[in-house]
Amino acid sequence: MNSESLNVTPLKVAIAGLGTVGIGTVKILQNHADVIAKRCGRPVEITAICARNHNKDRGVDLSGYQWYSDAAEMAVDADADVIVELIGGSDGIAKAAVEAALNAGRHVVTANKALLAHHGVELAKLAENKGISLNYEAGIAGGIPVIKSIREGLAGNDITKVQGILNGTCNYILTTMREEGRDFDEVLKDAQDLGYAEADPSFDIDGVDAAHKLAVLASVAFGVEVNFDDVHIEGIRHVSATDIQFAEELGYRIKLLGVAFRHNGTVEQRVHPTMVPISAPIASVEGVFNAVVTDGDAVDTYVQVGRGAGEGPTASAVVGDISDIARGIAVPTFAIPVDQLENVPTRPMSEHIGAYYVRLMLMDEPGVFADVAAALRDHDVSMEAMIQRGREEDKPVPVVLTTHETVEANMIAALDAIAALDKVVEPPRMIRIESA
Repeated sequence: MNSESLNVTPLKVAIAGLGTVGIGTVKILQNHADVIAKRCGRPVEITAICARNHNKDRGVDLSGYQWYSDAAEMAVDADADVIVELIGGSDGIAKAAVEAALNAGRHVVTANKALLAHHGVELAKLAENKGISLNYEAGIAGGIPVIKSIREGLAGNDITKVQGILNGTCNYILTTMREEGRDFDEVLKDAQDLGYAEADPSFDIDGVDAAHKLAVLASVAFGVEVNFDDVHIEGIRHVSATDIQFAEELGYRIKLLGVAFRHNGTVEQRVHPTMVPISAPIASVEGVFNAVVTDGDAVDTYVQVGRGAGEGPTASAVVGDISDIARGIAVPTFAIPVDQLENVPTRPMSEHIGAYYVRLMLMDEPGVFADVAAALRDHDVSMEAMIQRGREEDKPVPVVLTTHETVEANMIAALDAIAALDKVVEPPRMIRIESA
């Protein structure tokens, strides 16, 4: 199908960044041109592309497009209605290209969650002033249409909580550790060899990538300004195979979760390893898959699961955003106009209320358990269960306990007191428990 047969003006697209997602987007727009044109009511045509290396064989025909080396230049000069930014990074050329496109009155589609987490409000304001779209479905949970679902499908709901497995690398590592009984460092190396983790995996395993996504999700779900700086972030480096084994015994699975919760005029945003009941839908999401769970007053609990990264799923989301522009569908970037987004205080983690898992390494001597119990009692922490495995004379043993719900400040104070005991030979390890 061509533009003459439809007798309409095609939507012209320029793509900056020809990595995995960029090439995946080119493939979909080339291979499914007919069905996209039928669904959108007009053809979608690539007119320009941008990458530093013009000679690399990328396994797809790029000969018919105008080439650029500078994405910001392409954003202004290319014959295009939509600029697709797939370079990445919160600043630098990615930010320059998006700003240039918006200032030139061109729609933007991006997969850049870091850019939105740090500069989303100002970019959204610029798009609104120009009367154009800034779409970013591909930046959050890959092929899962979570932004569209919350922003449009759940528009009639008062959303109180959104949580999810937002990083496939971490989920793969934790799944493999559990299934194979292996430790973190060993599984991380395998993930790097398989291409699931970068050579420098810090953004993934330290929780930063998930925090970028959570900050954007919270804005869309609650109508608040994006506030990445106040997201509490912990990674998975300190989760051990021992913790995962104990979690199974206690009826839990450990996941790196991003959780945003609205409470009494505040928003709690946190990313950290979390124990979830094995019966919870999110507990069965394994490997590189992502999941997002949204709690709304009308829909109740809404669960979405899918691949969170990779050429096909992420490129699918990019093309979905392009298709909305082709159809003339325009929705505010964060669901409501920027000047209506609330600037609400962040609920500090010290005020978080929840249950906890704690692993201790103790010298098993008379009185040590009484000392631990006294530290918990003195800080108003009620113990729910305790497990001890093994006993060797003059050697430390792992002891695991879980608590009833308590205020996090109390839990931290109790752990500080426990860590100061002579018979505690390692810093206590704490993992939060999420009820569902």
